[in-house]
Amino acid sequence: MPNNNRLVKLTPPNGEKKVLVHCCCAPCSGYIIDTLLYSGIDLTLLFYNPNVHPQEEYELRKGHVIRYAKKKNVPFVDAGYDPQEWLKRIRGLEKAPERGLRCAMCFDMRLELTALYAHEHHFKVFATSCGIARWKNMDQVNACGEAVAAKYPGLTFWGHDWRKNSGSLMMYEVSKSEKFYKQEYCGCMFSMFAENTKRQQRGRDVIKHGENYY
Repeated sequence: MPNNNRLVKLTPPNGEKKVLVHCCCAPCSGYIIDTLLYSGIDLTLLFYNPNVHPQEEYELRKGHVIRYAKKKNVPFVDAGYDPQEWLKRIRGLEKAPERGLRCAMCFDMRLELTALYAHEHHFKVFATSCGIARWKNMDQVNACGEAVAAKYPGLTFWGHDWRKNSGSLMMYEVSKSEKFYKQEYCGCMFSMFAENTKRQQRGRDVIKHGENYY
């Protein structure tokens, strides 16, 4: 379990006490959930990640978020799985590098739906766990969040730097304590292919879904 003495109390934008959090996976979300609860924030989790491939991997990631949400008694919203729509959105960007335009389009899609849900369900602040991951560029994530939030009056994207105050270290501590599933690539088929290519070049086995845990 995380050491509460190392958690830092946070205040959302405009002093709001109700926050919608888009979760990409349990390892990235666990520490954030603990921090927000410790801060006395009323949070709801939303899982929308149509980029994750294959579906076996998607179900594993979602399942671990659900498990932790139930343990912490936090509301969980399953926004569905529509990978074909994701493929339509990123068409023409299949060969874009990690942290490039494909990733930006992916964040746009996931955070657009999160912002819409926030607007329709009277949340004034929303955030995402994507920025804490080493796979991604936090500035890129936050830029996408701010852009989609601007579409709705009164809605704010909370682009907090979750890596600060030993956040990255605490993320791994929570993951180990909870024995979360440990994914070995960002999520999409293109990041999986890139990782497997590197492994084959180094004489390593390719990714085997569902076998690694913290």
